Amino acid sequence: MKTYLDLVKFEHTVFALPFAYAGMLLASMQVNGTGWPGWHVLLWVTVAMAAARTAAMGANRVIDRFIDARNPRTALREVPSGKVSPTQAWVLVTVSLAVMGFAAAQLNPLCLMLLPLAVVFLIGYPYTKRFTWLCHAWLGVTDGAAAAGGWIAVTGEFAPGAWALWAVVIFWMIGLDVIYATMDRDFDVAHGVRSIPARFGIARALRIAGASHALTFGLLLLVGVLTGAGGWYYLAAVVMGGILWFEHRIVNPEDLARVNVAFFDANMWLALTMLAGVVVDVTWRTLT
Repeated sequence: MKTYLDLVKFEHTVFALPFAYAGMLLASMQVNGTGWPGWHVLLWVTVAMAAARTAAMGANRVIDRFIDARNPRTALREVPSGKVSPTQAWVLVTVSLAVMGFAAAQLNPLCLMLLPLAVVFLIGYPYTKRFTWLCHAWLGVTDGAAAAGGWIAVTGEFAPGAWALWAVVIFWMIGLDVIYATMDRDFDVAHGVRSIPARFGIARALRIAGASHALTFGLLLLVGVLTGAGGWYYLAAVVMGGILWFEHRIVNPEDLARVNVAFFDANMWLALTMLAGVVVDVTWRTLT
């Protein structure tokens, strides 16, 4: 079990799941006047999100196994090292997609209707880095769908708040994935892997990531406006802006030693701050 959890980096679920919950709670507040969507929606959103992310990471690892095997940083990952065979990884992906489909069917017709498109984006990301340095945007759109999915699970339809929340995650993910990709810049250039650091260099890549995160903060404020959020939400948004600022303070072109801190620790706290801010905000508005 530990091997499979390591394969899909299960602990990284903390990045997308809080935004799915945030979308779910904000949507419930708008359509029901209460921040609580019910146990049924909460259960199946959780199952769908965990299954989707497991499928995406499993596919990423097995599709990229030959690239990972050549990269000293990733050569010991579960598939290239032989701990998990490609067949076992594909079985995990297939089962996860089936579970995601079942969960979507428990929610509403739009969730089920969007399932094929979701699968394309979940499985397609590993291939994009072979063709375009915009692969980070593909990842952002894919992860951002989690936030919109939480909203759709409650309402069965899109809304301006859902689109804005999706955009928040898109640009947040672009920025953090570009920062993460700086670690492999030299390998990517040598082996033809496309990325923003490989295309533009580390210094310009970090500036692009900074601009993406500045836009993220602006979009966070827009979400608050579109969903009628209160002061607790905006307080959380300011804290998230501070976390993004800190992330870029500790990483620079001459010193990439703290990329993992910026990638995992800072963004984990950012996602949890988002969820905490939304929970407190919708609870306060529900009670008052």
